[in-house]
This record gives sequence, structure tokens and C-alpha cells, in this order.
Amino acid sequence: MEYHLTLNWPEFIERYWQKRPVVLKRGISNFIDPISPDELAGLAMENEVDSRLVSHQDGKWQVSHGPFESYDHLGENNWSLLVQAVNNWHEPTAALMRPFRALPDWRMDDLMISFSVPGGGVGPHLDQYDVFIIQGTGRRRWRVGEKVPMKQHCPHPDLLQVDPFEGIIDEELEPGDILYIPPGFPHEGYSLENSLNYSVGFRAPSGREMISGFADYVLQRELGSYRYSDPDVPAREHPADILPQELDKLRGMMLDLINEPEHFRQWFGEFVSQSRHELDVAPPEPPYQADEIYDALQQGDKLVRLGGLRVLRIGEDVFVNGEKLDSPHRPALESIASHMVLTADTFGDALEDPSFLAMLAALVNSGYWFFED
Repeated sequence: MEYHLTLNWPEFIERYWQKRPVVLKRGISNFIDPISPDELAGLAMENEVDSRLVSHQDGKWQVSHGPFESYDHLGENNWSLLVQAVNNWHEPTAALMRPFRALPDWRMDDLMISFSVPGGGVGPHLDQYDVFIIQGTGRRRWRVGEKVPMKQHCPHPDLLQVDPFEGIIDEELEPGDILYIPPGFPHEGYSLENSLNYSVGFRAPSGREMISGFADYVLQRELGSYRYSDPDVPAREHPADILPQELDKLRGMMLDLINEPEHFRQWFGEFVSQSRHELDVAPPEPPYQADEIYDALQQGDKLVRLGGLRVLRIGEDVFVNGEKLDSPHRPALESIASHMVLTADTFGDALEDPSFLAMLAALVNSGYWFFED
């Protein structure tokens, strides 16, 4: 199924992206849910899937984490089932991410889906990332407040909320409506009837995550093993003093590591192409031989990218789930990065090169691409 956004992207980016929340009425016209509440509940019973139930009864918030064995204990209202990265596990829902590719792939994270009964929600809170919330079946009322410094508190160890706020947006969403919220704007949604919501979330690495990730890269590759030296050690009044120029030199040693463009590119490509949620990887049994892949493509078979797989490009380098692809066939690599579905045409003459075919076979045998049934 294909979804189309009725959205003027340049105007949206100029006026709203990372600036102001907005409701896009009928952002997707004639919206049809790609998943049913029953299918969503089934996914939340799986071990590898990240899910939680949030309920609010008699003024008390409760949170429980999946996998769930049954839902029999739940009442008629005031609860929500939330499932992360459904696009990794349920092929039809991945189609909901595609209309947002006007924004860069590397900034996109995953599709979280929630099913809520009347009164269900997670309370007033704020996020550190951008989100587009698409209303599916049912109606839900959303309030969004102004971005001001707010204290966060935990009514439950697994729930971060903010105090009540004045709404600058207060609307009932209907199927196909989209609410866009930039980071830091407090918001609260609760269901007026049984409803499905689809949250297309974005990722924004923090300085802390990047320093930590880069440090891992430095350790793995045994970089930066050179040591501090001072053949002209400066004199000082007190032996206990560390001089400003010494601090500058020490900081310079650290910055020199980050400032090596080749290493920084390689690290960032590996770092940002890793999925933050488990992938539904099913390597083919038995594995494909390279010539079988060649024959299948020549016969018109199509290779489909695994839902949630991150394929990103820096310059001419293509990274797949934390690894750089090694091949001189630039146009074919570009196709792998741009297209969700690959055919013999997308690869061109690269298919005639045994080393390219071997690389492609390794990707298929890892379960990253699969032949469309």
C-alpha cells in the first residue's frame, strides 16, 4: 500500500520543522490502517518486540513491559498499548515511513504504534525528538503547550511526565490527520474511542552518545595510542600547577582524533546506520549462492529491503546496519541506498562482477534483503 502526504515540504520545513507544532488536517487522505489492533497485540506478545502497557486508574499510573501473555485483565477504558519499531516487524506498516523521506533517512528513527481505549494515554510529557503522529482508526484529542522550561517528574519509575500546561493546540484528530511536534513542546493525547496512532519518530544524537560511540570506535581500532610529550617543559611557580598551554595541548590531542575526516566519516557511518531496535532478521536456509541471486534477478525477481534496516550514504560510501559496503560500483551502491526494492536494472553491469555479486549474496544471506514472494 502507498501513502501520500498532502504537504508542501519546503514550506513545512521553513515554517514548522523544529520550530512550531502544527496539525495537518487530512495529511493523508482516505487513510487506511496498515495493521489491526489484534495484530498489534499479537506483536506485543513476541520476545524481541519492545512494548508496554500504560494505564491510569483511580489517579494511579501503572506501566508494564512486554512480552505480554494475555490482555484479559484490562478494563474498558484508561489504558494504552504502545509498540516500538513496528516497521521492523510488520512489512505493511513500513510503508507509513516512506512519505517522510523528504527529510533525511539518517534523521529518521522508527514507527511506534499505540492502541488506546477511551481515556487511554501516557499523560502530559515532552520528547527530545521530532515526531509526526498520524491518527488511524478512531478519534483522539491532543493538546500541545508552548515550549518553556518545565520540570519533569515520575508518577511511576517508567514514566516521565510534566505538570499541566496551557494548550496552544487543542484538537480532535480523525483518521488521516497528522500532528507534528518538535522537541521540547509538552503534549498530551487521550482517546475518545478505541483508536490507533502511528508515531513517526526521529533521532537526534546527543553529544554524550556521540562521545561514547566515538570512544568505542577509538578503542576497537586502537587509535590515539600516542602519548603526551613536552621536550620544552615550561617552568612554573608552583610544581602543583597545570598550565593553560598544557591544558590546550591535552585538549588538542583529543580533538586531533575527532578531526581526522576519514575516521570521523567511518565512525559516524557505522554509528548512525545501526538500528536502535532489534531487526526481524531471517537469514535464508540454505544460504543463496551468488549465481542463484544472479539468475533470480535476471528472471525479474525483486529484492526487498528489510523493514527498519538503516542504509545510509556519506560521500560515495554506503553503510548498512553498522558496516561499510566494500565495492567500486558506485551507481549500484547508490541504488542500494536510495531504493527500497531492487531489480536487475538497478544494479546495471555491477551484476557481471563476481565480487559485487558475492557482496550482494552476503547481504541477502544476512537477511537484510529478501526476495519478494
